[in-house]
Amino acid sequence: MFGEGNAASSVLGWISIACWIVVYSPQIIENYQLQSGEGLSLLFIYVWLLGDVCNLMGAVMAGLLPTVIILGVYYTLCDTVLLCQVYYYRWKRQAGRHVVPVHITGEVSEETCLITDSRSADPPERPELSITRIFVRYLAAVSFVSVTGVAAYCISNWLPSDDTPPALPDTKLDWHIQVIGWTSASAYLGARLPQIVKNFKTRCEGLAPGLFVFSILGNTTYALSIIAASRDADYLIRNASWLAGSGLTVFLDILVLSQFFYYGFVSGQRGWIDRVPV
Repeated sequence: MFGEGNAASSVLGWISIACWIVVYSPQIIENYQLQSGEGLSLLFIYVWLLGDVCNLMGAVMAGLLPTVIILGVYYTLCDTVLLCQVYYYRWKRQAGRHVVPVHITGEVSEETCLITDSRSADPPERPELSITRIFVRYLAAVSFVSVTGVAAYCISNWLPSDDTPPALPDTKLDWHIQVIGWTSASAYLGARLPQIVKNFKTRCEGLAPGLFVFSILGNTTYALSIIAASRDADYLIRNASWLAGSGLTVFLDILVLSQFFYYGFVSGQRGWIDRVPV
């Protein structure tokens, strides 16, 4: 059996993996329901994709577990799905098959007015959820994901193994991996900035809060899993880029969630975000 530190690190690691498996799902579903990806900043997706590609390269170069590499490939594919959704729905709009609601894009043109005159072109109305209901829904989802992560750890412990504790990274710094790691961390941090700016314009319309809820939980548990494994100075220095990329991103994700809840409150109290009447 692993030591207490390794056990805590493994539990946190499994919770983090569970979060990252589902982190893209809320936004992908949101885009599909709205038939639009305009709630996302393209620069946000592209820079996030750069971070995931660097993360994948670092995992391959460091010879990490196949599961870590597979997850890196999965993240990259999910980023690509988000990009494809944005461009596909834009293509549909330009082809005249679908119109993005004006309250999302903030753009009104003669073509938009002509098409929205047809009621059949309007997307179906979806019931607005209160901030409290959204909070309860995501609290339940986070609890479920956390329990799933713990269950995955327990199952992995029951499976046959050689009981060999995982080796810590080599004592010497690999500067190639460090460069990739810091590039990835910078990308993850920089990706949030264009999204935060875009939220001021769109008031978070078309943005799924679950993307950032699971990102916060995934990054927090990932950083804690590194610290729980060892608090040796050399070990922490070698993993500084991964800690920075995860830990500092949490604060920016909290800022995005704050925007979402603020504009949701403004919408309910002052009617700033109303659907365009037809």
